Amino acid sequence: MRKYLDAIGFILGGFAVIGQFVVMLQNRQVEITETIIRFFSYFTILTNILVVLYFTSRITIFKNTYLSKLSKNGTITAVTAFIMVVGLVYQFLLRGTWQPTGIQKIIDELLHSVIPLYVLVYWLKFATKTDLIIKEIKIWLWYPITYFVYIIIRGHFSGFYPYPFIHVTEIGYQQVLINAVLVTLFFLFIMGGLIVIGNKTRKS
Repeated sequence: MRKYLDAIGFILGGFAVIGQFVVMLQNRQVEITETIIRFFSYFTILTNILVVLYFTSRITIFKNTYLSKLSKNGTITAVTAFIMVVGLVYQFLLRGTWQPTGIQKIIDELLHSVIPLYVLVYWLKFATKTDLIIKEIKIWLWYPITYFVYIIIRGHFSGFYPYPFIHVTEIGYQQVLINAVLVTLFFLFIMGGLIVIGNKTRKS
């Protein structure tokens, strides 16, 4: 059954990411190059791409490729934590900031609600003790750290910040740093919660 759920995850994620890319190009207010850069500047997009890549690595024809490295121990727990943060931050902090309609609303729900829930359920069913090893999971903390550094540096030169809580121009560096620390703590809380739950519910 797992291979079918891998395929569903791949299709859901692929559709949402590609759909968002097309919609963003159609509604662009800046040149195409800048639009593409901005598209890949959203943590939501990057994390959903990570989800797609994980499910891709699980598909048989990709198991002996470079992507197979994503199937190693701990990856699914890290990916689950990241996509859960995407979903929870959106639900509690960002949902009220805009009101998408039509296809954009469908894609929005896929990216921020359906896929995070799907990955969580997938993790609950298939994650094993080997996916809960802290040494393997903590390496993934470089992902949000690298993302934050990139956004701050690029934002300094471009003036574009994808999220209001890291918008230096509007709230200043001090508040952005505080927000970054809070989000990091939230990441650690979610990861820790998954590890605790996993260790209590899994025998192998």
